[in-house]
Amino acid sequence: MNDAAAADGDVLTAHEVGMVFNAESANPVRALGNISFGLRKREVLAIVGPSGCGKTTLFNIIAGLISPTMGSVSVNGVQVAGAKGHVGYMLQKDMLLPWRSVLDNVTLGLEVRGVARAEAEEIAHRLITSYGLGGFEKAKPATLSGGMRQRVAFMRTLAFDPDVILLDEPFSALDFQTRLLLQGEVQRIIRERGKSVILVTHDIGEAITMADRIVVMTNRPATVRSLHTIELSATERDPVTIRTNPLYNEYFNRIWSELEIRREV
Repeated sequence: MNDAAAADGDVLTAHEVGMVFNAESANPVRALGNISFGLRKREVLAIVGPSGCGKTTLFNIIAGLISPTMGSVSVNGVQVAGAKGHVGYMLQKDMLLPWRSVLDNVTLGLEVRGVARAEAEEIAHRLITSYGLGGFEKAKPATLSGGMRQRVAFMRTLAFDPDVILLDEPFSALDFQTRLLLQGEVQRIIRERGKSVILVTHDIGEAITMADRIVVMTNRPATVRSLHTIELSATERDPVTIRTNPLYNEYFNRIWSELEIRREV
């Protein structure tokens, strides 16, 4: 295994994952090559790569939405396909149900898992109050700003306390100012709650700001090109001021150059 391969004790392990679409046809599409990496406990791991390289396919495999052609993904030693409730994910769109209130959207995942209504509401109320939406419990999604809707979507993911949280371009639909504010807020919540997170993003700056390590993927069929450890402390990770840190620029230029090299191949 290479440096990005999984190590013993990782909360999530991707082992030699590959994906071929239309494998039985005359024109099979090899989306993922041979991908191995591990996610450590309480770590944020970002995955970046060129557009169309297979990031979303990998995300869907990790989430258990599709099965890989080869290899496996496990959470705490349990195959993802059988690890019901171990992985929670938040997509680019908030996917809030418009007819349900903020409270009822946050409790949705708990309801699906059979949690009693009173317990589900207690969990949701704690999250809503703790993370800045107190007073909006009865509000419908249409009355909320984009940033508030994403907060609700994130609370819905946190509510059932998954072992691993997957974030798929969670701020890409927001304006720049709101995106920076939410990067800082979500990062703080993740660290407060000790969560293990995989962030899939096309934004190198976002990856450097939020991640402890960054996996850089090649063009399709994607493999792991490199792994970067981000040596910045929590106090240096403010989404605005981090851009004045010389280390930020070093990481950005190094990762960007790797993406450029892949486009030239």
